[in-house]
Formats: sequence, C-alpha cells, structure tokens
Amino acid sequence: MIVEERIYSIKVGKVMEQFKVYEEFGLAAQKRILGGLVGYYSVEVGPLNTIVHMWAYEDMNERERRRAQLFDDPEFRQYLARTAGLIDKQENRILKPAPFFERSLRAMLSAAG
Repeated sequence: MIVEERIYSIKVGKVMEQFKVYEEFGLAAQKRILGGLVGYYSVEVGPLNTIVHMWAYEDMNERERRRAQLFDDPEFRQYLARTAGLIDKQENRILKPAPFFERSLRAMLSAAG
C-alpha cells in the first residue's frame, strides 16, 4: 500500500477560494475515481497558503491507472481549468505506511466508505 501526498502552494489569500472551487468542481470526481481519500488540509504553521491532500492506493500501478482515468474525466478537466490561476507550485511525494500502521489505514478507508 502507498499514500500519495500532494502539496500545493496557493496564491496569497486564495486558499479559501481554492477550497470552494475544489469542493464544487473537483472533490466528487476525485472521490469517484481515486477512491482512498486519506485527508485534505491547509497549513496553519509553516509554509502558509499551502494545501495538502493524501490519497491511498494498493500500489503504484493502481495509482497510475486511477490518475489516468482522472485526467480523462471531463468533470475533472473542468475543475483544472477553474483553478489554473490559483496555484503557484505543486509537489508530490509517495509515502509507504509503516507495517504497524497499514491495518489502521485500511480500516480508516473502509469506515469512510
């Protein structure tokens, strides 16, 4: 199992606007196609105007397949067009859960449905 951590630097003062656009136009498509949403956050201490979200996958193959589906989705492409002017920078990390945490992560994802 892996967790993808996506880190976005948002233009100053635009975090709430990004959240609103995402909730209205991006969230449903991502949840439908990507599945395992682990969390969606804004940074309060540290590099401000930063949004972090994490998605769980069985492996890199599943991630690659689901992300390809996402970028083929017209609803998601519409969302991307609406956020083009809000994002300054993007980072991406792949995390591997500690052996003792993977069971908890799976249970959390199951409970979230």
